[in-house]
Amino acid sequence: MTHDRVRALLQGRFRVSGDEERLAIPLSELEGFGDRLRSIKGRMNGTKKMFESYSEDIGDDGVVGSLESFEGNWEDGRGDIDKQLTGLADMADNVYREATKVDLDLAKQLEKGTKNKG
Repeated sequence: MTHDRVRALLQGRFRVSGDEERLAIPLSELEGFGDRLRSIKGRMNGTKKMFESYSEDIGDDGVVGSLESFEGNWEDGRGDIDKQLTGLADMADNVYREATKVDLDLAKQLEKGTKNKG
C-alpha cells in the first residue's frame, strides 16, 4: 500500500463492513472546526451586548423590551448550549489531532517498510 493510498484511506474512507458502508473522516473539513464552534459560542454569548448597542437606534421601547425579553429567555438555555458547543469543539480538536497522528504514523511505517524492501 502506497503512502498516497494510506493518506487517501485516512482522509477519505475507512471500511466498516461491506462495499457500500463506509465511514468518512474529512480531515480537511475537521481542521479548525473546534475553533469555528468556539467562535459561534462567543457570538452567541454576545447577543446581550449586541442588543444593547442597538437600543438607542431602535428607539421604540416596545421593540427594546421585546429584545430584552428574548435575551432573558435565551439566557435560560444558553448554559447547556454553551457546554455542548465546548464539548463538541474539544472533540473535534481531539479527533483531528489523533487522526492526523495516525496518518503520520502510518506514513512513517510505510516509508520504513518500503526502504527495508528496496
